[in-house]
Parts: sequence; structure tokens; C-alpha cells
Amino acid sequence: MVCKAELLCIGNELLIGKTTNTNATWLSDRITRLGGDVTRVTVVGDEIKTIGAAIRETLRRNPDLVITSGGLGPTFDDKTLLAFSKTLRRSISINKNALKMIRSKYARILGRKNMRLTQPRLKMAMLPAGAKPFHNPVGTAPAVTLTERGIKFVILPGVPAELQAIFNKTIADIVRAMAGRQFFYETSITVFGLPESQIAPLIDQVMEKMPTVYIKSHAKGGEGSQKGLIELHFSTKSNRKATAMSRTLRAVTMMSELLGTASSGSYGHSGSDPR
Repeated sequence: MVCKAELLCIGNELLIGKTTNTNATWLSDRITRLGGDVTRVTVVGDEIKTIGAAIRETLRRNPDLVITSGGLGPTFDDKTLLAFSKTLRRSISINKNALKMIRSKYARILGRKNMRLTQPRLKMAMLPAGAKPFHNPVGTAPAVTLTERGIKFVILPGVPAELQAIFNKTIADIVRAMAGRQFFYETSITVFGLPESQIAPLIDQVMEKMPTVYIKSHAKGGEGSQKGLIELHFSTKSNRKATAMSRTLRAVTMMSELLGTASSGSYGHSGSDPR
């Protein structure tokens, strides 16, 4: 079973460089650990037309899962749910369960029961028809899930602490169920004294013999740098933990033997447990 996942990150702050997109890195890592395959990350600004265009493009690619981040708060530029409503042609209205979550959260924050919610706070309870809210254990805006054309959309807040808490509490189980029993294993070796151009054909040789192992070189210095080093990252997935480990370590052994005959360059090894 393969779970193809895409990420749609929303926010002008990401496009102007004010905020580093740590959400994409964190989500990609977690989805991979749970057996899913992240196939694309898209970043757009806080405009309904732009968000809508990204949603339509995603529907055409037909992934299994789409996780969005950003645009669920009470301010004028939080337009994600309205964009989903307009793009999918679904009416938008106050969701009773979302409203209950928001009332409960503000009652705890402000210490008042049966308080009147302002329009910006009510805005966070406005969901497209057919959408369901998820509890936000950290912030006030609920997360939202909906399905369109068989694609599951999970719509998360952009605040990293909120996004991570919701994912760990609720969304991880969804991803795990969609991905099935998959184990991801990765390991690295660090090569000293060889230029990347000399290592490239060795990578081709190993991947030709072991196509289920992906090998990526990461140069830490420029070509020909005396102090440069190159990390070779090996990764694979399997429905058996032992297979994922042994497959990757065989590729490392093959690469180490080729490196040993390529020149007098040296290398070191570091690994990780299957995840």
C-alpha cells in the first residue's frame, strides 16, 4: 500500500522570507516515518484565488492525502476555509461542533462561561459543508478534514506548536492507516577527499543493482575543496523492518567497496533505526 501525500503551505510570510517553512520539513519527516510518500510541497500566499488554484491543481494530480497549513485564524488574511468553500462549491456556515470547541477554549482562556463570541472568533467556526473539525489542544482554531473526489484533505493551523500537537494527537493515526504497514530505514556515510563528480557514477552503479534503495549525495564543500566532505544518504521502505534494514546495509557495503577502489579517500558511517 502506498499513501501519496502533498503539502500545501499557505501564508504571505512564507513567500517574503519572514518565516521559515519549518512546517513542511516537520510534516515531511513525520509522514515519511509513518510510511507515506510526500510527492510535492506547494507554497502560496493568502489570496483566495491563489489558494483555490493550488487546490484545483492538487485535485488533478489525485494524491491520496493533502495536508494544508496556515490560514485558519481570526484575522482578515486567514482565508483557507473560504477558499475551500469557493473552490469546491460548498456552502460555508457555522459548524456546531467547531463552535463548541471554540467556546470551550475561550471559556478556559478567559475564565468566563457562556461568553459572547466576537465575529473574528466566530469566523474560526465557519466550515465548508461536509467538513469536520478536529480538536486543537494548543490553540483556538480547530483543525478541519474533508474529502473531495476520494482525496482526504487535512487542514491545519500554521502555528508550528498547534500543527504538531494536532498531528500527533489525531492525524498520525490517519496517515498510518492510509500508508499501511511500511517501515522506513535510512543511514549515511560521510566521504572525505573525493569530489562529488567522481562519486556520482558509483551511485549509479549501486542504484542500478539495488533500485529499491535511494541514494542521495549532499556536498558539504565545493568540488575540489580540500576541506570538503560529502554525505551519502541511503533510504528505503519495506513492509518488513528486517528487509528495510538489510537492503539498505547491502547498498552501503557495495558503495563502501566501490569507494575503497576508487581512490585513497576515506569515509565514515552513521545510521538510524527503522522508523
